[in-house]
Amino acid sequence: MSAFRGVIAIDGPSGSGKSSVARRLATDLGAACLDTGATYRTATLAVLRSGVHLGDKQTILKVVETATMEFGTVPDDRYSLLDGVNVDAEIRGDEVTATVSAVSGIPEVRQYLIRRQRDIIAAADHGIVVEGRDIGEVVAPDADLKVYLTADATERARRRSSQNGADLAATAADITRRDTADAKTTRPHDAAPGAVIVDTTHLDLDQVITALHELVDRRVAA
Repeated sequence: MSAFRGVIAIDGPSGSGKSSVARRLATDLGAACLDTGATYRTATLAVLRSGVHLGDKQTILKVVETATMEFGTVPDDRYSLLDGVNVDAEIRGDEVTATVSAVSGIPEVRQYLIRRQRDIIAAADHGIVVEGRDIGEVVAPDADLKVYLTADATERARRRSSQNGADLAATAADITRRDTADAKTTRPHDAAPGAVIVDTTHLDLDQVITALHELVDRRVAA
């Protein structure tokens, strides 16, 4: 096991394997693990519950800023709480998935949540693996190791559909929609400066983890 206590930023588009890889790597390293996507999804759920119109950006920001949100960072016990209640299942539902890009696309909301994410990163005493989009360039530009996971579009859709049991064609269309929407505020298909690109198209989870451990070992030895 690598003696690594820094910040590892893992970026990549939907279906590239970020969540599984981040959780497994953090467990191996004894580090915390933050899914930044969960922060946007929890904020989106708060907005949906409030009933505010999605065009009312100022009120949306107030809803997000006043929502009581908490995020667990233990790799095998990550959770998202909204007003003290676990919402892990609800934030992965269709309504939140269809709305999250609109909410996260509001610059002021994004800036607020990035501050929250940075606070969580700063509080991690034993290192942290942070996964999402724009992590290495925006959220944690000074990360000790930046990794960009990618895979071809067909494989990304296959993985996502196998996870949620959805139709493959519908999943592929949804991934394209999300990539297009997210590209307005993030760069889902661009690696951050200094990031190591790992193409996972033909790799299983164990092989990806082995590759990342090699990268971590190099950083520790440097």
